[in-house]
Amino acid sequence: MNLILLGPPGAGKGTQAKMLIDAYGIPQISTGDMLREAVKNQTELGMEAKKYMDSGQLVPDEVVIGLAKDRIAQPDCDKGFMLDGFPRTVPQAEALDKVLDGMDKKIDHVISIEVPNSELLGRLTGRRTCKACGQGFHVMFDPPKQEGVCDKCGGELYQRDDDNETTVGNRLKVYEDQTAPLIDYYTNKGLLRPIDGVGSIEDIQTRIKAVLG
Repeated sequence: MNLILLGPPGAGKGTQAKMLIDAYGIPQISTGDMLREAVKNQTELGMEAKKYMDSGQLVPDEVVIGLAKDRIAQPDCDKGFMLDGFPRTVPQAEALDKVLDGMDKKIDHVISIEVPNSELLGRLTGRRTCKACGQGFHVMFDPPKQEGVCDKCGGELYQRDDDNETTVGNRLKVYEDQTAPLIDYYTNKGLLRPIDGVGSIEDIQTRIKAVLG
């Protein structure tokens, strides 16, 4: 079973991905993991990607697609794989289709975990971190016993700059702008499986498994 996992920041994609790996015994493939592994192994594409990464540029699509092809060709993907955070654009999705076609493989399901922006804002802006020991809390899901004070060491809790409402709002907008065309692309192919991403972790996993059969 070959899957693509879509979902905005804060949708709980990482948690669901780990549970799917355990349930189906297939590897999770993310762009970051592919890049790090290729650079570490000093493959030809890895070295090519490193040149762009070192100069702070985006790695071109053809390099990323090449890395995906190499990764999918590895034996642990024989039973299937789960792509996470890739493809990000329609041109990448089209290129992926061509690569898979050449490998006699195809995408079976595109899981889209859907959560309203109001809920995502609450999840992403609720994180608090201790200035002294670095312990993390969440005002909704894991609040400290005393507001603003670390349970562990008594240090002051603060909100990181990238967790404020403006920054989080920008991240969600970028995701929407990038992903909306992908949603249409996979809907037209009959592959999109929208999943209600509000509820307990177990409930969401049950919804995903019901779709996968």
